[in-house]
Amino acid sequence: MSIYHHISELSELTNSIVTIGTFDGVHLGHQKIIKHLVELKNKKGGEIVLFTFDPHPRKILFTEQKDLKLITTTEEKCEILKQFGVDHVLVFPFTKEFSQMQAQDYISEVIAKGLKTKTLVIGYDHRFGSNREGSIDTLKEFAPIYHFDVEEIPAQEINQLNVSSTRIRKAIEEGDIKTANDFLGYPFFITGVVVKGKQLGRTIGYPTANIFIENPDKLIPKIGVYAVNVVINAITYKGMLNIGINPTTDTDNAIKIEVNIFEFDKDIYGETIRLEFVKRIRNEEKFANLEELKQALANDKIACSNV
Repeated sequence: MSIYHHISELSELTNSIVTIGTFDGVHLGHQKIIKHLVELKNKKGGEIVLFTFDPHPRKILFTEQKDLKLITTTEEKCEILKQFGVDHVLVFPFTKEFSQMQAQDYISEVIAKGLKTKTLVIGYDHRFGSNREGSIDTLKEFAPIYHFDVEEIPAQEINQLNVSSTRIRKAIEEGDIKTANDFLGYPFFITGVVVKGKQLGRTIGYPTANIFIENPDKLIPKIGVYAVNVVINAITYKGMLNIGINPTTDTDNAIKIEVNIFEFDKDIYGETIRLEFVKRIRNEEKFANLEELKQALANDKIACSNV
């Protein structure tokens, strides 16, 4: 799969099967659209082009949502898309100026000329152009002029899944990992770099890897203890993860992400690892002393090992 950041990089394409959207989370609804593109490619030939945006359009168009957190960063989104047979991903820089293009100019310059679209597959509620004036009907009106076909994903096909990125974000924020994973069709995950912490965990028998999340827009689940799968160099281990302020031992009130990896003792400082969320085990608690904390961690390990 090729990834581009400028529309001019797609100049060599001649038979593009295109879909457009933010695709945050690449959830089951998104996957349904992509599978339809793959079916079209198998029937008609051509190459699948997914046109997406960075930053998320809502962060630009609605100032009250500038702090919107994302289910997947752009890098994570592209990693997931590789699994579904997409040939090309254009990560387009979304700006206020771009949002103010007239609908016909957008169809002419972006969809027809820029993306070399021969078939456009789009959701029933897709809007575009200045004041969101463009719709599926606009696309169908101009498609014959610019020589591409439009295929609409009907409302009932998406709505019957009862899934949206907004619902998934809410579930993650509430620690409802089961609902999020059911809607995503895969475990919600975060990727981060292992950095040095206080190393207190190893003194009580539960050494932890402290995780730094580089992208401030990445959605982090509700504070608490979670059962996770830890992927390190393509090998998966079980583990237990704490998101919180460590009230028993710390006083700085800073949110930390720490994972105890089961049956693992290698030095991984500086490495990027992936944490897949399986289940939320409990709230973060403040214990009276380290012995109580150790007992709670022993119970957590049993609980996380059994999911």
